[in-house]
Amino acid sequence: MSPHPQIEQQITFFYTHNLNASIKFYEEMLGFELWLDQGTCLIYTVSGSGYLGLCQASEISTPPADKQSSVIFTLVTQQVDEWFEYLKERGIKFEKPPTLNEKYNIYHCFLRDPSGYLIEIQRFETKH
Repeated sequence: MSPHPQIEQQITFFYTHNLNASIKFYEEMLGFELWLDQGTCLIYTVSGSGYLGLCQASEISTPPADKQSSVIFTLVTQQVDEWFEYLKERGIKFEKPPTLNEKYNIYHCFLRDPSGYLIEIQRFETKH
């Protein structure tokens, strides 16, 4: 069996009814840098070849009310506590403070962006 074709990059797209609030959150709070401006969609570098796209949702399209609960945008870092303090100092409210999840052997916290998408900041714990 031949190997699958290569994937060079990965982009997760979020649709928002308030593009400016999302831009402010991801640029000012998380420090993401704009990679590509497509007008109604802006794509930000997250790390390496991982990207986040923010797109203006149509005023007539109403996404399902639970769309935000079916997506988790996870940022992997060794500095979970530092991110928690950094964002808390900037007025970000957390749904769950940093805690150890023994089931998945991760240390993580949760917050939401201005459109209600769930963001997880986590690190993978080493096995003892």
